[in-house]
Amino acid sequence: MNSSKKIPEVTVFKFLKHSLSILKNPLPFHKANFNFHGDIFKLNIGFGSSVIFSRDASLLSYVLQKNQKNYTKSPIQTRDLAKYVGKGLLTSEGEKWQKQRKLIQPAFHKSQLLLLLENIQSIIEFELDKIVCNKPIDVFPIFNDLAFQTVVKSLFSSEVSDDEINKLQYVTEVTQQMLVKELRQPYLGWWFKASGDIKKHLGLINESRDILRGIVNKRKQNNIKQNDLLEMLLNAQYEDGSIMEEQQLLDEILILFAAGHETTSNALTFTSELLARNSITQDKILEEVKRLKKESSDIMYWLKNASYTKQVIEESMRLFPPAYFIDRINKEDDEYEGFHFPKGSSILFSVYEIHRHPDFWENPEEFIPERFSNESVKFSKNYFPFGAGQRMCIGNNFAMYEMILAIMTIVERYQIIEKTTPIKIKPLITLKPLDAILEFKLRL
Repeated sequence: MNSSKKIPEVTVFKFLKHSLSILKNPLPFHKANFNFHGDIFKLNIGFGSSVIFSRDASLLSYVLQKNQKNYTKSPIQTRDLAKYVGKGLLTSEGEKWQKQRKLIQPAFHKSQLLLLLENIQSIIEFELDKIVCNKPIDVFPIFNDLAFQTVVKSLFSSEVSDDEINKLQYVTEVTQQMLVKELRQPYLGWWFKASGDIKKHLGLINESRDILRGIVNKRKQNNIKQNDLLEMLLNAQYEDGSIMEEQQLLDEILILFAAGHETTSNALTFTSELLARNSITQDKILEEVKRLKKESSDIMYWLKNASYTKQVIEESMRLFPPAYFIDRINKEDDEYEGFHFPKGSSILFSVYEIHRHPDFWENPEEFIPERFSNESVKFSKNYFPFGAGQRMCIGNNFAMYEMILAIMTIVERYQIIEKTTPIKIKPLITLKPLDAILEFKLRL
């Protein structure tokens, strides 16, 4: 197969020249190359290895949807992340993934999430009580706790102690930090093994599994029905009538911890940062919240009708997508619009750049929630906050419900004091906020 178009290349020398800045934040390096080479380029990283970078939304749709059978996730998820969280929905491929997705999907249907809404709202109110007014505070830990508590208590209701929650949260966060070290500093892999760092963190994961096993066994012994995700997972049946084995259940729960809280806490923090720089937006949300609560006390009514609040969150995830890159490897040779991708090509799509592409987004760097009042924009092939295709995030509805309720509650309770300095980011496995220092004033 001959290609009529050559993918522009970035040399190893240029990569090494910028290696220190790339380690700190690779996004400016990527942006410079996109601006110079166009929507696709190949980065040579040495020893015969290379990565193809793309900000072509149509190519991403092709890979995730039209020809998804020819593409698999990279070893970062199927091997490196799986080492810590096991082989669950996020890290599995092929038939196993299809089997697990079909089993777990019903637990995240909107009708099932209705059963969790009051619990989610009470968790949000409790956690946001921790905001200290009239002094600068780092809001990320507050949102991080809120998101983790929401996942844990949506899974287990009240059958988990504060000590157990703290331990689970600690292990989830430190093992992800360890994974980032391994990915960003592969040349120290020998040291991570020799020093016992990897062994230590795998030991922590086993401690988490022991806690989860105890919670699951207690639920089975009590035989008391709960309207939570654990109950749904325990009762879920494969086509042959069998249920998940314990090991698989624990893997799925660990993945829900890893994937279900960090992206949400990132998005809530970035949304609050944007609100601090847009006081008129705060006023519009407050007006909407007051109107909705006057019309109904039903939480689902709020969620269905909080259209402006939802637009604010959608615009926040456009500018700062928590899952800011999507990577795939093709199983067989492929060709797209004249570009040839040999079997085994590593392709990394920059969702961050796709969401800011000037060919589609008008004033792409500006915060304009109203752009999402156009329904066609939300479902366009240029917007991927939760991925796309068969592997779209299974918890997208859960996350949106949680974020809408959280932002409604924040704005109703507090005024976020104006801030004008640039928003700082820290790209790791997800796009994280950096130094998210905000000040709140209690509304009268």
